[in-house]
Amino acid sequence: MEFKHKSVLLDETIEGLDIKPDGIYVDGTLGGAGHAVEVCKKLTAKGRFIGIDQDQDAIIAASERLSEFGEKVTVIRSNYCYAVKKLREMGIEQVDGILLDLGVSSYQLDNPDRGFTYRVDAPLDMRMDQRSTRTASDIVNGYEERELYRIIRDYGEDKFAKNIAKHIVRARAEKPIETTGELTAIIRQAIPMKMQVSGGHPAKRTFQAIRIELNHELEVLRDSLDEMVDILSDRGRICIITFHSLEDRIVKNAFRKNEDPCICPKNFPVCVCGRKSKGKVITRKPILPSAQEMEENPRAKSAKLRIFQRIRQDGE
Repeated sequence: MEFKHKSVLLDETIEGLDIKPDGIYVDGTLGGAGHAVEVCKKLTAKGRFIGIDQDQDAIIAASERLSEFGEKVTVIRSNYCYAVKKLREMGIEQVDGILLDLGVSSYQLDNPDRGFTYRVDAPLDMRMDQRSTRTASDIVNGYEERELYRIIRDYGEDKFAKNIAKHIVRARAEKPIETTGELTAIIRQAIPMKMQVSGGHPAKRTFQAIRIELNHELEVLRDSLDEMVDILSDRGRICIITFHSLEDRIVKNAFRKNEDPCICPKNFPVCVCGRKSKGKVITRKPILPSAQEMEENPRAKSAKLRIFQRIRQDGE
């Protein structure tokens, strides 16, 4: 199956990066290289682009698509949480821009073998990195009921989380749950029919929760942002596209903290904690897709773009 993915908020992201032709830019979620191609087009021979992805299929597709840009491009198979470490191993101490597009690619959703979608029956997989030995099946069949309830409640934000967890445990007591179709049928039994008619696909939130848990998506994001801000050059920017409220909240809070890290009580007349701002939030409110983009690409509807600009102090 060909790796296809329609990049979301493409023009807005490229504009937000404010690309310097001879700069160094990093895409931590390379995917099919939709954003990457547009970044590389703006770079001169002195510019440099590093693309990172943990998905082998994405690496193959992106490498082929970016081959026209020659030696200015480096493609690395890794999780973006190791991006700063990889950059320093390459002798790179500062970069001019970083991009993260946190959505699941269309290829991953549409390829039934990957087990991300509830729309076709396939093995319960959901691994972003095929080298991982743990799959969604291990979570569905191995987690205790209270753990399933927690992730469906917290990561899926599903008000029927307790009942869904109960139905999963009851069903797997008879036989292991092996496919996305089996899991979807169980979820349908746990949600009132009137909610299934009006609330979107009943399995969407549970599948999201399991995927997030399996791939440690929120922990990786939370643990990566500060050091990504740190490695930005003066006036360098980080652009992050999120697709659900949990991710967006993490990004928003991290950007705010890096803009105003002071922990002094609000009634203190002056700051005594000594924590200095690392830059400024460019997007006070997230940038959303246009009506035209949402019509052309329904998967863009939940996307939000936030941008932070590094401002280095004297001596940094």
